[in-house]
Amino acid sequence: MTDKLSEAERELLSSLILRGEKIPARFGPSVLEEAPEMELVWSGKSRSQETTVLPFQSIEYIEEPREGFTENLGLLDWGGKSSAQRGWTNKLIWGDNKLILSSLARGPLAREINDGGGLKLVYIDPPFDVGYDFSIDVGVGDSEVTKEPSVIEQIAYRDTWGKGAESFASMMFERLRLIHSLLAEDGSIFLHVDYRTSSIIKFVLDEIFGIENFKNEIIWSYGAGGNPKEFFPRKHDTVFFYTKGNGTFNLDGGIMRTPYSQSTLETHFKKIDENGRRYRVQVVNGKEYTTFEDEGKLVTDVWTDIGGQNATSPISGEFTGYPTQKPEKLLERIIHATTNKGDLVADFFCGSGTTLAVAEKMGRRWVGSDLGRFAIHTSKKRLIGVQRSLKESGKDYGAFEVLNLGSYEREHRVDEKVKDEASLSSIDDLRRRRFVELVLEGYGAAGAEQLSGFDGLKGKTAVLVGPLDSPVTQTQIEECIGAALDIGVGRVDVLGFEFEMGVSPAMSDQAKELGLTLTLKYIPNEIFDQRAVQKSQVSFFEVGYLEVEPEVKDGSVRVKLTDFGVFYRQRDADEAAAALRPGGSAVLVDSGHVVRVSKQKSGEIKRDVLTSNWEDWIDYWAVDFNFESRPEIVLVKEDDQEVAKRSGRFIFENQWQSFRTPKEKSLELVSEWHLVDAPGEFRVAVKVIDIFGNDTTRVVTVGVR
Repeated sequence: MTDKLSEAERELLSSLILRGEKIPARFGPSVLEEAPEMELVWSGKSRSQETTVLPFQSIEYIEEPREGFTENLGLLDWGGKSSAQRGWTNKLIWGDNKLILSSLARGPLAREINDGGGLKLVYIDPPFDVGYDFSIDVGVGDSEVTKEPSVIEQIAYRDTWGKGAESFASMMFERLRLIHSLLAEDGSIFLHVDYRTSSIIKFVLDEIFGIENFKNEIIWSYGAGGNPKEFFPRKHDTVFFYTKGNGTFNLDGGIMRTPYSQSTLETHFKKIDENGRRYRVQVVNGKEYTTFEDEGKLVTDVWTDIGGQNATSPISGEFTGYPTQKPEKLLERIIHATTNKGDLVADFFCGSGTTLAVAEKMGRRWVGSDLGRFAIHTSKKRLIGVQRSLKESGKDYGAFEVLNLGSYEREHRVDEKVKDEASLSSIDDLRRRRFVELVLEGYGAAGAEQLSGFDGLKGKTAVLVGPLDSPVTQTQIEECIGAALDIGVGRVDVLGFEFEMGVSPAMSDQAKELGLTLTLKYIPNEIFDQRAVQKSQVSFFEVGYLEVEPEVKDGSVRVKLTDFGVFYRQRDADEAAAALRPGGSAVLVDSGHVVRVSKQKSGEIKRDVLTSNWEDWIDYWAVDFNFESRPEIVLVKEDDQEVAKRSGRFIFENQWQSFRTPKEKSLELVSEWHLVDAPGEFRVAVKVIDIFGNDTTRVVTVGVR
């Protein structure tokens, strides 16, 4: 390839190499042995690929009871599904999709995916607004409060979107390479973008999937685009369609066709058959083709028949309130075109769960993931609604499980100049130490390096500070309990920005049985306000508490919620009110209540508490009437062999639930009666999810005679 270089270019390259300087990217195709024909180059681009394999922890199993099916077919079976679909349970996974993709591609689940025919379709709708901040408005009675992004979400934003186009390109390049490795040879990908990132993504897709596998640049025109003064109104998104090889493509079905225009009907469809159907006859290459009016015309790559308001309008049956929600009809067309019944569909930025809901309705298997805890909660409620709807209409449906990424880790991102592992480790350690010192200062605790397994000491209470950029896991808390018992500590406080799903005050009950007082507390975002720390104005609040009352009658059990409380605080209501202009108002969370503060024109401050009752905080609750009946079984690799092992945990089997929706805001506070199989003692688990998507679980022992 060097014969394409001029003498001057060769001398320049030689000089740069001798001086140890970087070679300009434009020389790549001329000097690299296997350089791509076309490549998008940006600062920080790396061809290294994530290889981490973390275990998936099954937190919850959800399946509406099936009439006529009494046999428990186990975690990896679909109760009434065909033999082609058995062996797979649909999966909703909370976590960083880079680690999820790597774990799916290289971990034990890779075999399950391959045995099921492979991943046939991936649709992703990544946040393409560089100002995306993960804020979501959630309903509280007739009002709304903004759920602010967690620190973990803010770090994800900073590292992947907050640095502009280059960080976005790097984020997508890593994930698309992993998706390509996961796709079946006849698999397809649809990537949804808008004007901000379409040019970047097209080059990245060409490089990874190959220009020869580009199929369509679909223009989805969804409606009015405002009234700008300096450019034409923007009224479309772009969906890129690529295949890995020879993909599936189905043209049949009404979803692939749109009605003919009136002028076309009047001009061309003049014949009428014996059944009164209008039609026309065309001759193409000497062959006659008959087309009927009611069949419609095949859609092109410009889709104008699917309005964006189909999903985002409150009057829509699809509406979830999720800000980036897409209409189901859009996904129906994509899934119909490129998959068949029983195929596996995935969405690794699942948001409100549209892809997963449509896949379920269309008889496809699915796997979805999202970094946002609230997205997982929204998707779960929606999918339960789909199960109920399919059951009521006499149609089949699949079970699904909610998973954490076990031993959750996030790779620390540091300056690219740091190359060796020793330097990398020292920077991570320094970052961690500074973070811990800040949290301990805000908590009023002192450092305690002499306490093995802990970070600080507040009076006689040992303090453990969770990670900066990931949730506190159940494993970390279990290790903390063990360490406390080993050194004879009687009180432990665990501080974290978020706690893994399934981690709850129930662990405090377990610790109490061992003689240990364990308290879980959230670290507030104000911890990064040095002035608030110095003035001791940072309030750490406990994970929610839950009180339940079980009732036994005639061999059946039901559960009543009797109390629930949270201690969230976004900011001080009085300070927020003082900052308002006369006539202004704000809704915020202060001291465990959602409060509307307003400033009258006279300057008088008015404060209205919107969560006047404890049940106002509850968005969802569910009951597992025999919690310890489903142990978690994990597949691990030992000596290159897959081995099934019990983790020691139990999966919450969602046997009854009540939750709020945009249309139905009421909530039942007493469960239905559940008939137990035989008399005895049972551990009943009750899970509550609050309006911000955080879960609290209580486990009680119930005796049935």
